[in-house]
Amino acid sequence: MQISLVIPLLNEEESLRELHDWIVKVMTEHALSYEVLFIDDGSTDKSWEIIEELQAKNQHVLGLRFSKNYGKSQALNAGFKKTKGEVVITMDADLQDAPDEIPSLYKKITEEGYDLVSGWKKKRYDSKIRKNIPSKLFNWAARKTSGIQLNDFNCGLKAYKSNVVKTIDVHGEMHRYIPVLAKNAGFSNIGEQVVKHQARKYGHTKFGMERFINGFLDLLTIWFVSKFGKRPMHLFGLLGTLMFVIGFFAAFTIGAIKLLNVFYFEKPSPLITDTPFFYISLTTMILGTQLFLAGFIGELILRTKKNIPNYQITKEI
Repeated sequence: MQISLVIPLLNEEESLRELHDWIVKVMTEHALSYEVLFIDDGSTDKSWEIIEELQAKNQHVLGLRFSKNYGKSQALNAGFKKTKGEVVITMDADLQDAPDEIPSLYKKITEEGYDLVSGWKKKRYDSKIRKNIPSKLFNWAARKTSGIQLNDFNCGLKAYKSNVVKTIDVHGEMHRYIPVLAKNAGFSNIGEQVVKHQARKYGHTKFGMERFINGFLDLLTIWFVSKFGKRPMHLFGLLGTLMFVIGFFAAFTIGAIKLLNVFYFEKPSPLITDTPFFYISLTTMILGTQLFLAGFIGELILRTKKNIPNYQITKEI
């Protein structure tokens, strides 16, 4: 099979039939073998009934239904596990991503050798205040932090080699950073293609301004994990040891000065516990010990953790 399309959705009953027919038209015109995986992320409208209807008349349609709304990352993760195509393409279900882009994205993977190709919505039809300006700031920060020179990290239209999606683990809200996850997994040949962005035809967006706040927090998380996720002791152990040594030598110096004053210079000296520097030194040693233990515990967790799915599938067709 040449292409697996993974399409997460939430309450998109108006657009599903039109999107399906558009995909079938493109695939037929270009003689591409394909499968379409619709992942219903806890929709409360008739989205799942429509997916069942589409599957009944088209054997290339598959569907997964979550028991509740777990989020786009979990939907993509579940879809990636089911894919069988040589190339995996993700897109949104709201008709803002055009299926006409699929053949060119497929060729970039198969003919130009990219591991991952991300869409770039160069001309957008979203609100400038609510989406465009925050998106530019978000993408600038992502470029600076990750070192990946993409203009649109958050574009839902992306193409991957099959082994990329089988290797990376998308969870939380990390779908925005799939290129970063891919790079951290060793897939460095990452490209970009300008794609057509269409105004939303039905319904309204499911994402608010909070997604940008969460996005920046996730960016910090993924930067930290990429640097120290496999070796937490390299950060916590180093800081802990450094703080403990500083605190120990500070306390030792305070004690030495006390002994010199009493036995060598034979002059009265205040109690060590009367000086604030003693408590600062003691606190530094305690914090250093705690940081060291945090790194040690992190290493133990990494060696004993089990991969437990963070979503529940109730139906599959």
